[in-house]
Amino acid sequence: MAPSAEERNTIHDMFLSTLDPKTISFQSRVLPSNAVWMENTKLKSLEICHPQERNIFNRIFGGFLMRKAYELGWATACSFGGSRPFLVTVDDIMFQKPVEVGSLLYLSSQVCFTQKNYIQVRVHSEVASLQNKEHMTTNVFHFTFMSENEVPLVFPKTYGESMLYLDGQRHFKSMSVPVTMKKDYNVEP
Repeated sequence: MAPSAEERNTIHDMFLSTLDPKTISFQSRVLPSNAVWMENTKLKSLEICHPQERNIFNRIFGGFLMRKAYELGWATACSFGGSRPFLVTVDDIMFQKPVEVGSLLYLSSQVCFTQKNYIQVRVHSEVASLQNKEHMTTNVFHFTFMSENEVPLVFPKTYGESMLYLDGQRHFKSMSVPVTMKKDYNVEP
């Protein structure tokens, strides 16, 4: 979904807050204090899908996929937040393609939005076709974790990351925990 006017302004303001005031270049960017580049929050894993994890349809059981995604998401939130996080919300899970027994399942997670002590993590799973080396998305998971401490802000560097940031913000806003949203990224570098 395309960004709203308010979301475009948010991304624009975040971008401007990362420009180095000493240079006149978009190439020179600096993080505000207490912030992390989104690209530095990634974790990945690989699972070989064994027959003992199959369901009655002879495909990998969805609960197994959910557990592996949760574990990677939790590890991502743990390493990012510096403490053991607590799961707050599991958002809609998109099952786009079944996973066959014997597949190589690639899981990648990334912190896509933070606020105070909340960490929004997106986990993407895909399988690789061994014949043509193509990767196909099987699932997308969204988890909201709460850290014991306040966590750094996460800043996108690219347009693609900006879209992930907005998607994470939307999922965060849709959770049922009442949290006051405000622009915390207007800090001095």
